[in-house]
Amino acid sequence: MSIPIGRAAMHVSTDAKGTMRRFGNRVFATIGSLGIVVVLTVAMPSSSLRAQTTPVKIAVFEFELEDVSAAGALWNGETAGDLEKMQAVTGEARRVLEQSGRYRLVDAGGVDDEPVRKRSLRNCDGCDARIALKLGAEQSLVGVVRRVAQTEYYVSIRVTDTATGEVINQSSAFYTGSDDAWKSGARSLIRRSVLAPPAKNPQ
Repeated sequence: MSIPIGRAAMHVSTDAKGTMRRFGNRVFATIGSLGIVVVLTVAMPSSSLRAQTTPVKIAVFEFELEDVSAAGALWNGETAGDLEKMQAVTGEARRVLEQSGRYRLVDAGGVDDEPVRKRSLRNCDGCDARIALKLGAEQSLVGVVRRVAQTEYYVSIRVTDTATGEVINQSSAFYTGSDDAWKSGARSLIRRSVLAPPAKNPQ
């Protein structure tokens, strides 16, 4: 199914539990290639996705930038401008989740674990869930902006149940636009995946 998002195109697919295990964290490192628009959304059934009487406590960690563009190879690291834009992406993600009324944010700002400081949670084999559990969160969210060109980027998110370590939502979408639009991409993906109404079971 193809869903237009402004100038972007979003293709969503949902698979079974075995698919989640095969893809796991590797989706963050293997998403798409230039010239190809690919979106993977894998959402697993979980008690945490059922109707809630109280908001789910979630730790939303700082979004991480993976720059594979030609310009990124020259800079060899995040610039001050990049860091500022990533803070805006994180702030927007937190705002959208909290304003939905379905989530209550758990402060993750004081965490000093190395994967958090080095912005490498996407590659730490699920350590974000263990960190978030210590903070009292029921779920953890890791987000990545993958810049592939000056006006082309992916946004990826992974939501994990901290009690079980089970990934309950893993989604990615390709967008076009300048780096000022990154937070718009994050907002769109969260609304279309994490905050999407649960699929109705056929009668």
